[in-house]
Amino acid sequence: MANTANSPKSFESAIAELESIVQEMETGNITLEQALEHYQRGASLLKFCQETLQAAEQRVLQLENGELAPLGTGEDKRSPE
Repeated sequence: MANTANSPKSFESAIAELESIVQEMETGNITLEQALEHYQRGASLLKFCQETLQAAEQRVLQLENGELAPLGTGEDKRSPE
């Protein structure tokens, strides 16, 4: 992930900014130039989010030794009852 001055601080802040951009664009009360700027920023935020999610997935895979285990319900599924 590129770390530029305009990069969001976190995944959550990127999502919040994306939601704000969508809301503003949906109002239709912005100029074409503003819409294009919002679109460009949104594309950048989307890329950041996708890269962040891919990195998180890779980390989980490493932690699970390449095998994702289903989440349990609190019971030990390995021992029969």
